[in-house]
Amino acid sequence: MTLPDAPPTRLERDFLGERPIPDAAYWGVHTARAQENFPISGVPLHRHRRLVAALGVVKQAAGRANHELGLLDDDVARAIDEACAEVRAGTLDQHFVVDVIQGGAGTSTNMNANEVIANRALELLGSGRGDYGRVNPNDHVNLSQSTNDSYPTALRIALSEELSRLGLTVRRLADAFTAKAQEFAGIPKVGRTQLQDAVPMTVGQEFAAWAATMREELPRLEDSRRLLHEVNLAGTAIGTQITTVPGYREAVLRHLVTLTGLPLVSADDLIEATSDVGCFVQVSAMLKRTAVKVSKICNDLRLLSSGPQAGLGELRLPARQAGSSIMPGKVNPVIPEVVNQVAFAVVGNDVTITMAAEAGQLQLNAFEPVIAHRLLEGIDWTARALDVLRHLCVEGIEADCDRLAVLTGSSVGVVTALTPHIGYATAAAVARQALAGEGTVRDLVLALGVLTGDQLDQLLHVDRLTCASGDV
Repeated sequence: MTLPDAPPTRLERDFLGERPIPDAAYWGVHTARAQENFPISGVPLHRHRRLVAALGVVKQAAGRANHELGLLDDDVARAIDEACAEVRAGTLDQHFVVDVIQGGAGTSTNMNANEVIANRALELLGSGRGDYGRVNPNDHVNLSQSTNDSYPTALRIALSEELSRLGLTVRRLADAFTAKAQEFAGIPKVGRTQLQDAVPMTVGQEFAAWAATMREELPRLEDSRRLLHEVNLAGTAIGTQITTVPGYREAVLRHLVTLTGLPLVSADDLIEATSDVGCFVQVSAMLKRTAVKVSKICNDLRLLSSGPQAGLGELRLPARQAGSSIMPGKVNPVIPEVVNQVAFAVVGNDVTITMAAEAGQLQLNAFEPVIAHRLLEGIDWTARALDVLRHLCVEGIEADCDRLAVLTGSSVGVVTALTPHIGYATAAAVARQALAGEGTVRDLVLALGVLTGDQLDQLLHVDRLTCASGDV
């Protein structure tokens, strides 16, 4: 039997020795070693599209600054710039192959980018891949940089763009709740505290509160984005700017701002900024807060739609799929359930990020790869979950008006509205009688002779009970 020919390879070298590299690959020996060393998550770097694009824009800004300062000749600078543009556009994504979880504080990710850009630049110049005498991953693509400033800068850019996307999904979900609040504005129901009947409200008020709690997240997300816009680019290894030339710090930031359109600023203390990852802890905390709040809403939706016959059954969620392989006709609240699970993952990610941030030592935090992966994954999952919740659940929710009328009509909670007029002790006695089935609240109070029928009708009107008119 004839075996198929092995794909052609090229030989690349580093100070540890030689490695055969597939000719078709834009990555090189450093990436190959990372693939051997870190078969951990099975998630390749290109799964985080925004991070790959951000690496491309950081390298592009550095290349332009180096060319401006006379450190790169015209041809090499132009080729690097074009290669970086392709990285940003996503045409080279399949060559970003290192595992997202890796040792080395992101060095493997940085070198994967350097090698892809260098080899694509060589191709654009008419040279062969691996011909690093013309364009070198370290000497040209990584010029004036270190992993320790280029990688965290790229991460900040990627996270800023992802938070912007998350903000849009939060806003859309809040708007969907607002629309439902308007639709259900005139439908009374019983509010509950500690799962026990409390006082009347409207279904619209309940949805309006959910809209408000989601809309509260928008300024907090923007606060977190602002923290991400302070970068340590030009700090190189530990923040001392070693291997850079005068003017590079200002030039590279100027080009980066132009390329990204983000209001990026250079950190006041580059040494501090290279070792500190506090902004990532803040972003994680903000993401956790958003996820926890939406998960609580999903808990409410599941409870309010429970039954539909033996539960609360106040809301009807859109039926999305059969709920059981054994119970015919059963439909489960699968959309809120999946959002709950995303929230659980985000909370777990926050613990990971907190421990990774705390474990940093001296002038660098070596654990930014796991921080990057968990933050980017968590934001992506949350954004997807909010859109699914809005589109496949909230927009199709219906209120069971008949069921709500029965529950509201028999509620003892209305007695609270009478307390200022008949006293707490009398109100409590009326509530006890009503719960015992001795009559309705209205009839029992009327029998006491402390309020007239007209007064009771006024005090127990739904608008007054729910403060829907603004009067208390």
